[in-house]
Amino acid sequence: SLTYDWPSTSTYVQNPPYFQGMGAQPGTISNVEGAKVLAILGDMITTDHISPAGSFKETTPAGQYLTDRQVTPREFNSYGSRRGNHEVMMRGTFANIRIKNEMLDGVEGGYTLGPDGQQTSIFDAAMAYQEQGTPLVIFGGEQYGAGSSRDWAAKGTALLGVKAVIAESFERIHRSNLVGMGVIPFEFTGGDTRKSLGLKGDETVSIQGLDTIQPLQEVPCTITYGDGSEKTITFKCRIDTAIEIEYIEHGGVLHYVLRNLAKAA
Repeated sequence: SLTYDWPSTSTYVQNPPYFQGMGAQPGTISNVEGAKVLAILGDMITTDHISPAGSFKETTPAGQYLTDRQVTPREFNSYGSRRGNHEVMMRGTFANIRIKNEMLDGVEGGYTLGPDGQQTSIFDAAMAYQEQGTPLVIFGGEQYGAGSSRDWAAKGTALLGVKAVIAESFERIHRSNLVGMGVIPFEFTGGDTRKSLGLKGDETVSIQGLDTIQPLQEVPCTITYGDGSEKTITFKCRIDTAIEIEYIEHGGVLHYVLRNLAKAA
């Protein structure tokens, strides 16, 4: 860039892609159409589940990335120490060894089902869906995003191509951080939960009414199950304020700030 010469060979600091393809003007909020499920998670999923800060093994996506760049396992350090490299951090998103994706029986760790229906890492599945141009959603339970206000829990979610997180409830700061990264949080209504809906992970999810969304508005969602049957339910959109609607229109708070700085220059 004009102000900093990003070292292309560094495994600690890389130029993040947040502003790639960014235009001068904000867009509008689009409906979520034909999204696939990246993960179905339980209650009290913490920000450490979402973005672990500790060490990782050679067999993980982050470990493979560093190995490909001639970094030995003893030099891996930790996710937290490499937070300046989005390539490591997005590979570490949902990679906590204790996280459990309910799409898989008896499996712990950052795994899911890819577009081909086979078990793979959450990172590899997300990249495969991105290549297809398929948006992603995540389902969760109560107090999604509990724990410390770890910014990478929202950054990594956005970089994986997740457009919406649907949960029974959210921890306050993580909900705000998701909005700040352009990811829309939704809450179930009417007693619906991931369990009552019988979600397995092979569903397709479409959320309407976002082009005219207002704070805390309820919107319709159509879930198409793997057998072709459909169910339409209602979500409460947890964009809580008018300024948060602007953040989402801009693609996130970083884009909002940059465009306003450019306008004032």
